[in-house]
Amino acid sequence: MIRKATAVWQGTGKDGKGHLTTPSTVLDKTQYSFSSRFESGVGTNPEELVAAAHAGCFAMKLSFNLQEAEYTATELDVTANITFEEGTLKKSHLVLKAKVDGISQEKFDELVKDAEKNCPISRALNMEISVESTLNA
Repeated sequence: MIRKATAVWQGTGKDGKGHLTTPSTVLDKTQYSFSSRFESGVGTNPEELVAAAHAGCFAMKLSFNLQEAEYTATELDVTANITFEEGTLKKSHLVLKAKVDGISQEKFDELVKDAEKNCPISRALNMEISVESTLNA
């Protein structure tokens, strides 16, 4: 399987602008720029997209782990906090709020740890990854 996205950039790094497009059209000439990356301008940015990818991948991997252990999540709410310092992605801290009936904290923690280490995005990222989870709160 190969997935792709296209970035088009015009102009200088600070004053230029660009857009991102994916074949699914979820991103369809979606704006990004210096201000959307380093300030609070309109549009997305690469770090936000990495955060979305990591949160989504982790949630799906945990869902598969729960399924294999014969549990079904009512909801997995995952926020990925990407730290970008000195031009480098330094860490991804995942905050998970899960609703899963009938599972012990110990089993849940085991499945979370596996998802943290083994979701494809976690495996691709060369940075510190941590998870803070809450079960049925």
